[in-house]
Order: sequence, then C-alpha cells, then structure tokens
Amino acid sequence: MRSLTRVGLLSTGLVALGGLVPSSAVAGGTVGILVLKEHGVGSAAQAQPYVDKFIATAAKQNGWSDAKGQYHTTRGAADTWVQAQKPHYGILSLGAFLGLKSKYNLDVIGQVTVARAGGQQYHLVSKTAGDLAACKGKRVATDHGDDPKFIDNVVSGGKFKLADFTLVATQRPLQTIKKVVAGEADCALIDDAQLQEMGHIDEAKGVASVWKSDKLVSMVVAAFPAAPLDERKAFQASFSKICEGDAKSTCTEVGIQSFKSASTTDFATLVTAYGK
Repeated sequence: MRSLTRVGLLSTGLVALGGLVPSSAVAGGTVGILVLKEHGVGSAAQAQPYVDKFIATAAKQNGWSDAKGQYHTTRGAADTWVQAQKPHYGILSLGAFLGLKSKYNLDVIGQVTVARAGGQQYHLVSKTAGDLAACKGKRVATDHGDDPKFIDNVVSGGKFKLADFTLVATQRPLQTIKKVVAGEADCALIDDAQLQEMGHIDEAKGVASVWKSDKLVSMVVAAFPAAPLDERKAFQASFSKICEGDAKSTCTEVGIQSFKSASTTDFATLVTAYGK
C-alpha cells in the first residue's frame, strides 16, 4: 500500500484551502486549528509539515496575528492538545466530531469531502461470506472498533452491532485486510479508502464487499467556543467559493470533492443517532 497517499492528499488539500480563504480583520490572540483524522494511513509526524504550511497560509490570508495547528490521529492525543491550547477550529473525522461535540461544545461551520481520505462509506468484505447475515456470529477483523457507538448507531444504520461479531481487533488498515486474506477472519469491516487500496493487493483479489453503509460526511469543520463569532463567520463565508475559478484544478488534483458551509442543525440526525 502507498502509506503516504491519504495523508498527503488530505494535508495537501488543507494547504490549498488555507491559501484560498479571504482576508479578515486581525483576530486577537492565537488561532489554533486541530486536524484530527482517525484511522488514516500514515502518521501524525508525516502530516504535520503540511498542516504547518496550511496554518501559516491561513493566518496570512485571514489576518490572524498568530496561529498554530496540530495534526492528530487519536482522540486521546487530540484531547491533550485541545485542553492545553484552546483552539478556535477543528477539521475532524465524522466519528471524532460526534464523540467530542458535547465535551467541547463544538459548533459545525462546514463539511469537507476528500477523495481517498476514508470514512465516507464503510464496507463488510469477505472471500467466503456472501452477505451481512453470513458475517454475523463470525470472526470480523476491523481497526474501526474503538468507538462502538459510532459503528453501532451511525455506520450500521441499525443493521448490526459490533457485538453481533467475534471481533478481531487490528491496529493498521492493511493488517485488517490481511486477516481476511490469510483466513484469520471471515469478514472485515473497512472504510472506502481501505476498499480502494484493497484493489491493489494481488492476494486480495477474491475478497469482495458484501455490505456497504450509506454515504457519510468524511470530515467536519467545527468551531470551538474560543472562536469569536465574527471570525468564524468570515472563515465560513468563503467555503462555497474555495474550489471555484483558478482553484478548481487544485481541488481536483488533491482530491477535494466538496468544501461547503454547514451548521450543527445539518448534523442533528447523526448527533441524535450517536447519542442513543
């Protein structure tokens, strides 16, 4: 697998976005931005240089007197940074947003769909089972089992719960697929990015999707309480034009399918489902 593919596309996309945000009045204090992408390929260390460039560009374009950001791949690490830095904004995986919304009183201001970033759709794959029912009660490998509420209440759409399977926990996306290839699991719960990468693995040619979720928002742009209202409104106002004109080809190149304004109301159904 190309280990830097998703990190590079996501982070480069954020850099491009930062350069397209129009200037606004200088904001007092430090503008912090958390980028939390769970279950992606690659490490935070690999992505951080891209985030640093994004932050510098965003600060210049928005007239922010000081800004800094941090890329994390787990909620635990992100929690520590948020509590210490009190950031203004977060660009978060959907599951991470739902898990942290109440804790930090997050206010949705946008959503981003990034091709190959993962998390937009989930699949059960197998080389022996023919459907979801055939996976129930069997060994199911996944690296997405760390938030059962997200899988049970949002991803599955009420079709299954993780408790319906004998889970084989994995730590890496490729390891999940290899468990099925090797016969160490009957099925695997993976996301769309993993499914795409699976197509490049010769040994996985006999593994196919036997169930898929509804499509979900892959990344949420949220404001923390520390973000002043006028600052967040100015930032949000540019979203609909980010991939227009000269920037269209750049968005296409880095895999940005859409970047648009949104509100917490737009996510009310998902928030309710997650909280069940």
